[in-house]
Amino acid sequence: MRITTWAEYGLICSLHLARRSGEGPVTGRDIATQERLPADYVEQILLRLRRAGIVASTRGARGGYALSRPAADVTVRDVITASELQTFELHCVAHPVSDERCGDASQCSIRPVWQLLQRRIDDVLASVSLADLLQPESSVRQQVGLADRGALPVLQS
Repeated sequence: MRITTWAEYGLICSLHLARRSGEGPVTGRDIATQERLPADYVEQILLRLRRAGIVASTRGARGGYALSRPAADVTVRDVITASELQTFELHCVAHPVSDERCGDASQCSIRPVWQLLQRRIDDVLASVSLADLLQPESSVRQQVGLADRGALPVLQS
């Protein structure tokens, strides 16, 4: 699984709106400025989040975007799915080696491993809400089961 800028920026924008809950709408340009993100990117992401029902938009001089439901009801999976249109691409489905090898009628012993991985990733992402991510990192670490393991190394490619 590769986390793209669509997913990362989608979460940053969503968290920004979660922090501002109850303060009224905020423009995409304001989010981009405050979060130091490209404004065009932010507008595209907010459009995807609006289409998915995660944010609502208000027109007019005081218009902008706000979460459409409480932060506790929006999961990381919701945001990534809206931002990227999927959380995990099954390579054998999206880019099959061949119909004989990767088709539904074929027997592939690798496919169940990818399907299990997809399910586990989706389960983890669905278990964390925006409200959870508003907590300090130590609380989030504990919630996702990393409290005893310390910081994970950043892998370089």
